Amino acid sequence: MSTARRTRGRGHDDDAHDEPDERWAVSYADMVTVLMCLFIVLFAVSNVDKTKFELLANSLATGFGQESTEGGADTAEGIVVPEELQDDDGVVDLTARAEAEFESLEQLRDRMTASLATQGLQDTVQFVIDDRGLQVGLVGAETFFADNSTELSAKADSVLDAIGDVLTTVDNQVSVEGHADHRVSALPFPTNWELSGGRATQVARFLVEHEGVGGPRVKATAYSDTRPIAQGDSPQALASNRRVDIVVESTEAEQVRALIPAIAAASKD
Repeated sequence: MSTARRTRGRGHDDDAHDEPDERWAVSYADMVTVLMCLFIVLFAVSNVDKTKFELLANSLATGFGQESTEGGADTAEGIVVPEELQDDDGVVDLTARAEAEFESLEQLRDRMTASLATQGLQDTVQFVIDDRGLQVGLVGAETFFADNSTELSAKADSVLDAIGDVLTTVDNQVSVEGHADHRVSALPFPTNWELSGGRATQVARFLVEHEGVGGPRVKATAYSDTRPIAQGDSPQALASNRRVDIVVESTEAEQVRALIPAIAAASKD
């Protein structure tokens, strides 16, 4: 009888194992429910702005050169042109803007030259017009500073006075940049960074404190010997690299300023 009970017990276990296991349906139902909730939330929070969608679509189409758009876009290049570079009719002429800016910088240079010429100082600076604006180079540190010093010489005062008279009539930002030659600095300056920075600061202070150029418009920067304009160890090369540059920064947009160097080069031909 014991054997029969054991046999019936094994038969009962086999019958239970053969029944279908549907526990997976619970997990599947939970997943479907979560997905449904997710899509309901996404639909509820979505709010398509038709105007913004059209602007985005037009910009993408212009970028891939597929179709023209209304407003400020250069469809030939796929470049979005800022509104400030368009005239009242929406026409963009970057070259004309660059030429006008170049002429403005030329006039500023000529005014500085005339102011320097009244004191016979027109040969003490060098002018360069590039994509940054008008660069006024005070070349040869010994002309403007005592040896290994940041103190301005009497000639430097006269030159900066002539330049400052013109700078006070414009609103451009002014960057004063100090440079040094590659030789090791002497005491009291640990490195050429301190020497070039001290000289730039002195020029900036003179323009602000003596000439009345607005302080928020002026900044002083030190470049040490990292940006030489002449190579070699000749006295001329070393003197060229010991300099202070006064950069009257252009107020035009980057797209316009990028065209100025080519215009400046063409004007010299």
